Amino acid sequence: MRTSARELLEQLLDKDSFVSWDRPPVTVAVSPRYRDALRKAAVAAGTDESVLTGEGLLRGRRVAVIACEFGFLAGSIGVAAAERIVSAVERATELGLPLVASPTSGGTRMQEGTVAFVQMVKIAGAVAAHKSAGYPYVVYLRNPTMGGVFASWGSLGHITFAEPGALIGFLGPRVYQALYGRPFPEGVQTAENLYRRGVIDGVLTIPVFRRIAHRALSVFSGIELPDSAAGRRLSERIAASESHPPVSARHSNDVAAESIQSDIECDRAADDRVWRSVLISRRPERPGIRDLLRHVTQRVPLSGTGQGESDRTAVLALGRFRGQPCVVFGHDRRGQQGENTMGPAALREARRSMALAQELRLPLVLVIDTVGAALSKEAEERGLAPEIARCIADLVTLDTPTVSVLLGQGTGGGALALLPADRVLAATHAWLAPLPPEGASAIVFRDTDHAAELAAAQRISAPDLLADGVVDRIVPELPDAADEPVDFARRMVAAIAHELAALRARPESELPTARQTRYRRLGLPGSTS
Repeated sequence: MRTSARELLEQLLDKDSFVSWDRPPVTVAVSPRYRDALRKAAVAAGTDESVLTGEGLLRGRRVAVIACEFGFLAGSIGVAAAERIVSAVERATELGLPLVASPTSGGTRMQEGTVAFVQMVKIAGAVAAHKSAGYPYVVYLRNPTMGGVFASWGSLGHITFAEPGALIGFLGPRVYQALYGRPFPEGVQTAENLYRRGVIDGVLTIPVFRRIAHRALSVFSGIELPDSAAGRRLSERIAASESHPPVSARHSNDVAAESIQSDIECDRAADDRVWRSVLISRRPERPGIRDLLRHVTQRVPLSGTGQGESDRTAVLALGRFRGQPCVVFGHDRRGQQGENTMGPAALREARRSMALAQELRLPLVLVIDTVGAALSKEAEERGLAPEIARCIADLVTLDTPTVSVLLGQGTGGGALALLPADRVLAATHAWLAPLPPEGASAIVFRDTDHAAELAAAQRISAPDLLADGVVDRIVPELPDAADEPVDFARRMVAAIAHELAALRARPESELPTARQTRYRRLGLPGSTS
């Protein structure tokens, strides 16, 4: 049995103290079939989206709450759900309230493609701002919490607990089976195992979590409320809010899969164009970050986290792009072989690059070229998802100019961790997606034969990303970077140098606000370029 959002709120908060903050979901462009799926999900789950937000009393203490509803399209997060979450986080910050978040989700809503995937950036940014303002953020993970949700706002808590037996992880077992032809090891993605490995703080039932959260909030605030405070007048609550009807049914991940499966339109030309770019991005001869660095002056290679870890799938250096000084960090496509992809150590090295840029007041250049973050038992147990979340939060709030370069493949959280920058460049055949197209096909169709259709439907290609406002500029390949590696590398270096010069001419104090505004609006009506 899964715990619904309503059941969580009833057990967590004082009786009759919850007041909803939710307004009707924002309108996004959807197909008739997807609209019908949303309508059916609302009827079955008893909620109008996959998340409920509001405020209430936790043992007399006023708190803001965010609760996912798995019964609504597997708790998946799209633009409307993300907007509701961010609005609630911002309201909690404005009111100075501690925030208790309880995710349960299969991850990104695939029906909305890559734009939905990038919503995790703005959620993480809002949570980072809430924490920077000095307000507590407490997380209670429910069964299941997977993918981008775990790798963003599900992993940013000051303290993080989970319900017993919960499935928690970055990688979906079905995707692993499809990509590698064998099942993912059992017992890894459980709340109990992650607690033993130090990834989360404990495994508690909701009533026990309620007591622990009360204690923690008492410590955080420095103020201890007596139990009699539970009868505090409810006039503190914000008025003009209405509750939703109780949850009466649950959906599984298969509901979302069926929706997108029937929603794919047959557009062979688009399929072929996007899939051709995916194949081109995988050519072994394609230039990578090391090829760019050959055209950078005053290079100083660096290595590791500085704390005893290194990962050969990533490169860290100092240098000048046509005179523009910067810190450079990115994926090394030649260091990624088979299952040896970006692991937790590489993400901690990425955070070192951010700290260097911040402390030295230097711009930061990030190069995305990855088949995805490591899909392994070791990566899950060493905190892969929390490190992705911390990278996103650090990068979106960094006080120095940032340029992100989508150079080739851009798969999953390993790519998203390096994305939120002041300016985002993309090569012609680069792409960004929550999963490799084969993995998305495995979820939706239970095979890998429909990868090309899904790649087009999810709008993962550079031209689509430009149209959707994820990318700012496409650097041309003439026609394929693998056939003109030197000329392409020089062209990309020149483009990066141009962006760095423009950013350095702006007042540095403006950059974090502009960056957060950029990602705050991404995916909303009227926000694309």
